[in-house]
Amino acid sequence: MSGPTDRPSGTRGASPRDRLPDFPWDKLEPYKATAAAHTDGIVDLSVGTPVDPVPELIQKALIDAADSPGYPTVWGTAELRDALTGWCGRRLGARGVTHRNVLPIVGSKELVAWLPTQLGLGPGSKVAYPRLAYPTYEVGARLARAEYVTYDTEALAADPETAGLDPTDLKLLWLNSPSNPTGRVLSKDELTRVVAWARGHGVLVASDECYLELGWEAEPTSVLHPDVCGGSFEGLVAVHSLSKRSNLAGYRAAFLAGDADVLGDLLQIRKHGGMMTSAPTQAAVVAALGDDAHVHEQRERYAARRTALRDALLGHGFRIEHSEASLYLWATRDESCWDTVAHLASLGILVAPGDFYGEAGRNFVRVAMTATDERVAAAVSRLR
Repeated sequence: MSGPTDRPSGTRGASPRDRLPDFPWDKLEPYKATAAAHTDGIVDLSVGTPVDPVPELIQKALIDAADSPGYPTVWGTAELRDALTGWCGRRLGARGVTHRNVLPIVGSKELVAWLPTQLGLGPGSKVAYPRLAYPTYEVGARLARAEYVTYDTEALAADPETAGLDPTDLKLLWLNSPSNPTGRVLSKDELTRVVAWARGHGVLVASDECYLELGWEAEPTSVLHPDVCGGSFEGLVAVHSLSKRSNLAGYRAAFLAGDADVLGDLLQIRKHGGMMTSAPTQAAVVAALGDDAHVHEQRERYAARRTALRDALLGHGFRIEHSEASLYLWATRDESCWDTVAHLASLGILVAPGDFYGEAGRNFVRVAMTATDERVAAAVSRLR
């Protein structure tokens, strides 16, 4: 019998370690141990995972759909597609959204990691994303074996023609507004310039808008807003998630909206790959998108935590840049991010080092607001 050690040479491709960067969170473990040793316990502000309960109406919808023995469809039920199109019109201001303009996905990270592959990109194709960015944009390009390049968000937003981003072989341009990690929001004018430039060069824009409903000092706008896209979704795909706005990270509930031709191709590929959202989750999404009250309640929780943490960090000698939206504060003491991580860990507070998101973040830390009120209060007390 042939076993793993008997596999003929040449049947394996490059190992994940060869194809992917080191998993950054492993480097944080020693600091996590230091923070956990605090007499009052750790305050973990490093990962942006929700901690508040899933709203009852969403739980009920999931339970009511629990008896779902058959396979769900990749495109989702008609009720789900109605909910997606209705929400896009109501919340994004997008006009003319039909069922062909939406597609449920199994969490937004899955989509970010596999979109270049599903688009057929590979050697000879380029994927661009911000210099300070969610690491999975790079992972997605690497999985497809495409070339990846970064751009300066300020420069691209000001004038894409002079931002130094070469459109030759550029097939996919990632935008992220509000940004993870910085919380920066691209204005309507900035988005309009970037969309026009991308269309002029035949570049598909994928706009990661997962924090769009969490604007504090700015009002985030979707690339699908008519003031940005001119009423046409051509060359545009927006990515949305219910993880943060509805506390559904554990449900893996997200969706795409935009160019019907692009989504149609993705639908066919995802059918073959079995990438389908579970039927109970589809029912939960219908309930979540049909109710705005729980979103407002969750926003108020985050707003209070944000104010408390922001004031405490400023009082402790930090400077905060951007952070006008999303669930994070982008903070610095003008020192190595790892020195800041170590300092806060000595207080029992764990944060994410800025260089996880690119070399440009080497003097910053990302502080998440996703901790309970009690833990946030503990962090505030220690910072004071």
